[in-house]
Amino acid sequence: MTLTSLPRHHGGADGLARLLGQALLAGRWRPGETFPRERDLCQHFEVSRNQVRNALATLVALGLIERTAGRGSVVCNIGEWHLLDPLVSAWMADIETPDAQLLREIFAFRYSAEPAVARLAARAAEAEDLERLEAAFLGMQRTAGMPEASARHAEYDVAFHDAIYRTSHNLVWRQMGHLLRPSIIALIQRSQAHLQPLDAGLDDSLARHGRLLEAIRSRDADAAEAAAVDVLRRTAVDLGIVADAQAESVQAPSAESIIHAKERSP
Repeated sequence: MTLTSLPRHHGGADGLARLLGQALLAGRWRPGETFPRERDLCQHFEVSRNQVRNALATLVALGLIERTAGRGSVVCNIGEWHLLDPLVSAWMADIETPDAQLLREIFAFRYSAEPAVARLAARAAEAEDLERLEAAFLGMQRTAGMPEASARHAEYDVAFHDAIYRTSHNLVWRQMGHLLRPSIIALIQRSQAHLQPLDAGLDDSLARHGRLLEAIRSRDADAAEAAAVDVLRRTAVDLGIVADAQAESVQAPSAESIIHAKERSP
């Protein structure tokens, strides 16, 4: 990718690091590819070499690029990226179209973790937790199918999943929910970009969330775990990882199949 597709920069080294970091998180440069040289960055953004070096130092510290004498800067493998760093998470939450592989990696983690968290939530839920979950679900219902309220609908969706992490009453999972929130926002926004125009798909997604809420409210740990898998199966369809959530034959994807799924066009 050339620098010409990137907007002009304002805001010092921090702003430049954010702009370049978001371009990396969006897949503008692939792992292993050469990153633009200092001189080219200075010329394109019309900034000093000191500002560019400070911005690149931030990207190095976050595991996004590697700088080697004689080779310049190279994009690191996604496995090296510090995705749970608050700075990276904040950058990712503001990206309209994150990298497809990155989305699959985040979803694979959610698929591995959230059913277990839902099981804990069903066992530990208190009245205040249920009120939080119900409020988020009712918000999803109120804003469903309203194009002008799509952002609010996504916020309620994120709040619903965040509430499940909190309802587990496990310190580590609650902290993980907080750290993952920007990543979950990016995933939900991406899935809803495909889901919103499809009324049947939206109704199906709401029904699955409703079953998860009811299972937690009923203190049924087995049902909560199964319902969480069912919600994630719908998300997998909306992300293009599996073909059709409505079909009876659809199986929940394995984490391995998610990570190695063929990249699909939006």
